[in-house]
Amino acid sequence: MTKPLSDKVLGLKPSGIRKFFDIVSEMKDAISLGVGEPDFDTPWHIRDEGIYALEKGRTFYTSNAGLRELRQEISGYISRTQGVYYVPDNEILVTVGGSEAIDIGLRAIINPGDEVVIPQPSYVSYEPCAVLANAKPVIVNLKEENEFRLKPDELLNAITDKTKVLILPYPNNPTGAIMESSDLAAIAEIIREKDLYVISDEIYSALTYKDKHVSIISCEGMKERTILINGFSKAYAMTGWRLGYACGSCEIISQMTKIHQYAIMCAPTTSQYAAVEALKNGDDDVEIMRQSYNQRRRFLMNAFKEMKLECFEPYGAFYVFPSIKEFGMTSEEFATKFLREEKVAVVPGTAFGESGEGFLRISYAYSIDNLKQAMDRLHRFITRLRAEKEKQ
Repeated sequence: MTKPLSDKVLGLKPSGIRKFFDIVSEMKDAISLGVGEPDFDTPWHIRDEGIYALEKGRTFYTSNAGLRELRQEISGYISRTQGVYYVPDNEILVTVGGSEAIDIGLRAIINPGDEVVIPQPSYVSYEPCAVLANAKPVIVNLKEENEFRLKPDELLNAITDKTKVLILPYPNNPTGAIMESSDLAAIAEIIREKDLYVISDEIYSALTYKDKHVSIISCEGMKERTILINGFSKAYAMTGWRLGYACGSCEIISQMTKIHQYAIMCAPTTSQYAAVEALKNGDDDVEIMRQSYNQRRRFLMNAFKEMKLECFEPYGAFYVFPSIKEFGMTSEEFATKFLREEKVAVVPGTAFGESGEGFLRISYAYSIDNLKQAMDRLHRFITRLRAEKEKQ
């Protein structure tokens, strides 16, 4: 019998995130700090709009690119936050989450053998999506001493004559790192000089705690070279609504729309109507959630300081990335032992690339009460580890 499965797909590693949560789901009194999902409900006025769309029988297909009203609101949102204008009719595509946008963005611009530069630690989907698009992933290992920012020399060292795309994952999952205007300007200069393209995943753009988020599209000449990806899951607590979007040149977006047309048809109609309401009237909700996340972020950083656990200060998303190198264990070993002994699930840094070794991803998209309990358990756990180490 002919082998039924693709060698390429067989070669993909399963996500390193889910392993621990299959265990924790069956563990009594366990606390999970691993999933990147807001603990807030979608704001009521957004849910109401989705309900109203159903009540009015708006259960039809939209255009492949998405509701025109939604694309207009997306255009307006980017104009007011980044000062860059996208034409709603041909430079914006509504997708099934940001993940679909990453996938079809790569497929639309990659030819077999092209190289995609992927800074890591970063979101688990970038590398497999590049492989599935017949690209060669080229990994840049980001450094803690640089606050996990992509530096110009690191990018230059990764570029060859086959490089076509840089994935720019900021604000970053899992580290919480950000890129500021000066960082982006230096990267943009290299992109223009080397005639490359950027896929800028800005799904956490509304959740920054130092300055307002700046996109690389605001740099000279970068709108035409960038596929901007964003969505509604994180900022508006709309993970299950499965809605994202991509913005870019008409040339690129038209080809992404073609793939989307054949694979998906259109994003969920009910979600699109709800998203219109989110963009029109959701700024206050986002700010309330952002302030809450910032309170939790500060709580965790203070807790790490009291534990003498090293962690650089993150200014974006809702993750911290503490170092556990002092304990002489791999991230996988530490996370496994922590789960078994203290019933707290966190994600090994290596789930996000080899450069995540020696770190843990802890999500603060959870209540303060849960975070306090988890930090008490972490303090007890590392105190025990340090005592055992002293005895050796």
